[in-house]
Amino acid sequence: MIDGMEIGQQALISIMSHLIFIGLTFWALQAMHFDKLFSAGRVFQARVLYIILTIAIGSSVSNFFLDYLHWSRQLQYLFKL
Repeated sequence: MIDGMEIGQQALISIMSHLIFIGLTFWALQAMHFDKLFSAGRVFQARVLYIILTIAIGSSVSNFFLDYLHWSRQLQYLFKL
């Protein structure tokens, strides 16, 4: 059975993972020149798209990492007698 402390730890790990991977994605996307894809008068829209794209990619990568972590913890039940 999962106790309150474990749930809190999982929540903290999830929050930190999402923030780290969103930050990493933001840093990585700065290497791309999105300004060349948009017209000159669409700066605000380009920035909003950049933020949404950063959150979407970072969250997806974080979810993959958290799923992998969860599955690796469950492997112990495969070998229990």
